[in-house]
Amino acid sequence: MRTTNGAARHQSVKRLKKRARGFYSGRHKMYHVICEAVMRAERTAYVGRKLKKRDFRRLWITRISIACRALGENGLPYSRLIAGLQWADIRLDRKQLSELAIHQPAAFADVVAKAKAALLAARPNANV
Repeated sequence: MRTTNGAARHQSVKRLKKRARGFYSGRHKMYHVICEAVMRAERTAYVGRKLKKRDFRRLWITRISIACRALGENGLPYSRLIAGLQWADIRLDRKQLSELAIHQPAAFADVVAKAKAALLAARPNANV
């Protein structure tokens, strides 16, 4: 007797339909359209995961920049703050700095002061 892959095929279609749940109109009913819709959704999801990282980094940098400049006389521009942190060997990433700036402004001000001091020590003639 000839065997077919009926059960496996049914499972494959079922799996694909499950991924297309919530799609509009034929995009969750018709197999050929489901294939295209799911492939496109997966492609845009992949790209979206990469863009999410970029967007968050931009957000953190913006927050840090605003917080730095809000310190007035004691503040620094963002680029000089990052250079100062490197000179001071302070290893906080941008996410941590952003959280400090939002939730603990006093601690953030201390970090900025240390970065400014390290920048002045490294480059005495620098316009900080």
